[in-house]
Amino acid sequence: MNPEMLLKSMTPEVYQKLLQAVETGKWLDGNRLTEAQRETTMQAVMLYQAKVLKSDQHMTVGASGEIVQKSRQQFKQELNDKNTIARFTENDI
Repeated sequence: MNPEMLLKSMTPEVYQKLLQAVETGKWLDGNRLTEAQRETTMQAVMLYQAKVLKSDQHMTVGASGEIVQKSRQQFKQELNDKNTIARFTENDI
């Protein structure tokens, strides 16, 4: 299956299940992923993150397939640029 067909057929629910499998090393039924399954599943997850989610995490895979790492300053600036929902101090909690 080519990458474009894979992305068209992958729903957000399928992505979440694959992500969980990669994170835990197990399928939802409890069976362990083989090394080949883990590698293939991880590639599918990274492709989805890069092309569909366009993730803004500190380190991710860019749309062209390269690893994108943001500097600490870039990451902090992006966090500061986003709308703040709430801020708390230690005594508020």
